Amino acid sequence: MRVAIAEDGALFREGLVLLLKAAGHQVVGCVPDGDRLLSLVLTEQVDVAVLDIRMPPEPEGGLLTAARIRAARPEIGLLLLSHYAETHYLMRVLEIGTERIGYRLKERVAGVQVLGDTLERIAGGEIVIEPVLAKRLVQNQAGRDDDPLDSLTEREMDVLRLMAEGRTNNAIAGELFVSSKAVEKHIAAIFTKLDIPGDPTVHHRRVLAVLAYLRSRRIGG
Repeated sequence: MRVAIAEDGALFREGLVLLLKAAGHQVVGCVPDGDRLLSLVLTEQVDVAVLDIRMPPEPEGGLLTAARIRAARPEIGLLLLSHYAETHYLMRVLEIGTERIGYRLKERVAGVQVLGDTLERIAGGEIVIEPVLAKRLVQNQAGRDDDPLDSLTEREMDVLRLMAEGRTNNAIAGELFVSSKAVEKHIAAIFTKLDIPGDPTVHHRRVLAVLAYLRSRRIGG
């Protein structure tokens, strides 16, 4: 996989290069700001661009650069990194796109296996969300007055959380030690109870539906 990096922190930037090379990926460029990354992806073949959310040329330059890259080269996957799991960052990411995109904590991708898995999922067309943030979204939403989430069983809440992380049916089944058929039934029940239309077998659509529902409830970051 051909990967381009934009990160203004020299130490973390070099660490990413080492991790990517160790995972067998080709680093086509490594720059300290969004403007140079945009120039890079417009001239080089890139499968996934890795960006720090907070970097030059703006306080949240990574988000602005990611939007510009998505507009110019929609086929390129985007992995946005941050030190913090913030809901408002996630909502900005969703405005950029819901396919071939990810938002993860820097500390969580500081390993070959996790970083490699994240990139493969993004390159494969998925949306990848930091698990701790997906869990917080679901937990913060639960328990509100007249909240449809109150109608979900404990198991359905577990499935919803994993759906919000961007997990496939098989991955959810493995995490919860149940069958894929059971997961499909739980997902169908969740969509019915939350009155969210859509095919629960279509990965990115169901993730978008769940997160759009949570967003509509005005969850704070």
